[in-house]
Amino acid sequence: MEKSNRSLKDLDLNALFIGDKAENGQLYKDLLNKLVDEHLGWRKNYIPSDPNMIGPEDQNSPEFKKTVGHMKTVLDQLSERIRTESVPWHSAGRYWGHMNSETLMPALLAYSYAMLWNGNNVAYESSPATSQMEEEVGQEFARLMGYDYGWGHIVADGSLANLEGLWYARNIKSLPFAMKEVNQELVAGKSDWELLNMPTKEIMDLLENAGSQIDEVKKRSARSGKNLQRLGKWLVPQTKHYSWMKAADIIGIGLDQVVPVPIDSNYRMDIQALERIIRKYAAEKTPILGVVGVAGSTEEGAVDGIDKIVALRQKLQKEGIYFYLHVDAAYGGYARALFLDEDDQFIPYKNLQKVHAENHVFTEDKEYIKPEVYAAYKAFDQAESITIDPHKMGYVPYSAGGIVIQDIRMRDTISYFATYVFEKGADIPALLGAYILEGSKAGATAASVWAAHHTLPLNVTGYGKLEGASIEGAHRYYDFLKNLKFEVAGKRISVHPLISPDFNMVDYVLKEDGNDDLIEMNRLNHAFYEQASYVKGSLYGKEYIVSHTDFAIPDYGDSPLAFVESLGFSEAEWRHAGKVTIIRASVMTPYMNQRENFDYFAPRIKKAIQADLEKVYASVNQKENV
Repeated sequence: MEKSNRSLKDLDLNALFIGDKAENGQLYKDLLNKLVDEHLGWRKNYIPSDPNMIGPEDQNSPEFKKTVGHMKTVLDQLSERIRTESVPWHSAGRYWGHMNSETLMPALLAYSYAMLWNGNNVAYESSPATSQMEEEVGQEFARLMGYDYGWGHIVADGSLANLEGLWYARNIKSLPFAMKEVNQELVAGKSDWELLNMPTKEIMDLLENAGSQIDEVKKRSARSGKNLQRLGKWLVPQTKHYSWMKAADIIGIGLDQVVPVPIDSNYRMDIQALERIIRKYAAEKTPILGVVGVAGSTEEGAVDGIDKIVALRQKLQKEGIYFYLHVDAAYGGYARALFLDEDDQFIPYKNLQKVHAENHVFTEDKEYIKPEVYAAYKAFDQAESITIDPHKMGYVPYSAGGIVIQDIRMRDTISYFATYVFEKGADIPALLGAYILEGSKAGATAASVWAAHHTLPLNVTGYGKLEGASIEGAHRYYDFLKNLKFEVAGKRISVHPLISPDFNMVDYVLKEDGNDDLIEMNRLNHAFYEQASYVKGSLYGKEYIVSHTDFAIPDYGDSPLAFVESLGFSEAEWRHAGKVTIIRASVMTPYMNQRENFDYFAPRIKKAIQADLEKVYASVNQKENV
């Protein structure tokens, strides 16, 4: 990116969204019309001497007019259904649910415009413009993560990005055995245990030295089906996304190789437990294929100590133990922009609050970024691969996931070349399809992400402000919830937030004062969720919309126990219930960082909660009377 695209100190986020009440609706229409006119002009001006394929006689025929009328009817039905049955996630102070929010106007416009060309980014010759954009986006991903020689691309979603991360790990970890089979001199003197614990950089260097034997080595790697069970365990925190089980299934290492690592009371990976698990397997001569750290867990927004995982790997490497590190930052990846200056340098923590104030990242001068979260993000550049989803905190339309790798040479370990799509070694800017899991993919997605990145620089002057607005809004919501109390049907009900957010996820429970039955509290929270979600009533008329989740022992172990005990429940009650039901909100709105905006909605949210609780208790009383 040019320097001018990497700094925008006077950026106003309010100019980049259609708006809660379509305040920028006319601007959106004007820009969309301009782009559509330019596309239509492009069509007209391509070989102007060519005749029209649709003539006035066609357009004036009864059949033509009838078909147009039918099309309009279908579109009217479409519009009615979507307007009636969709979630009003655009509503700044009403929607407190899933990872949906306002979408950046430049991203919407770019998607709509590029969609008119219907480019397919699997092959450069079918989409030169958007293929180049995707290559640039991949370079921007790499720069965001601090990779000097990295590479990345857009995928459909975080699940596919995670699958690619495991694909890289599997193939790379298997290469030493393939090298031994093809050319023993490449790995001379190394035992099988040493082959299974070779650092990724060393493997890449050896592969580069293999020269003309590279293709033969790749044939004998894990893609052949050999040595899959020898590669070892894939360690994931208990807060793991469900996609890791699917990835292990599809990649062929097997579900039995996926091992959950306990999390602490802050819902971050327990690093001491991680070390114990690794040492236990090492003692049995079972290698560790890789470790996944999460930056922004989908249930709690927790950020694992990536720096601590890196430090543990450095410590264990001295003992001959090495593992691949993947960071699942599908949710939290864009937050790294909070820590980068205009030159993509990581800002020292002692200067962070000052730099944020200078760039108006937050409206109030508070320490919103925890030191341990800062340290985790600083260590991203030590991971071999990272998942990042533009369609989450990048605020672009679905579907747009992403993956970035530390060393561009890694992509050769998974590459395939189809001659009808691209020629190996061809002198063109992008050979994307050779290095990705997917086949056909929308060029419009690349245009959308590219436009977002070039409107909002991936540093503290651009995306840092957008991420900061979300985080500050989450803290306002968290502080508001801490003090909420209600009286319903003669009972006092208090709100108890889970933990102070690492990122922008806020969880809480509703509890009757004096209740010592966890199952009953779970019923209350689930019943409230039903009232305040899509389950009951008209979504478009709801004044407060939430989502929910369960923290259950099979998935979370005892990590929620400290929270459950803080509510007054015993450990025995926790064991009896086996879970705690949580009301969950991903606070992505870019508007609730402003105090006046939040102060408008706060009493209305409280009133809506009161009304929903009254419906819950009225329903309970009705059932009891029956």
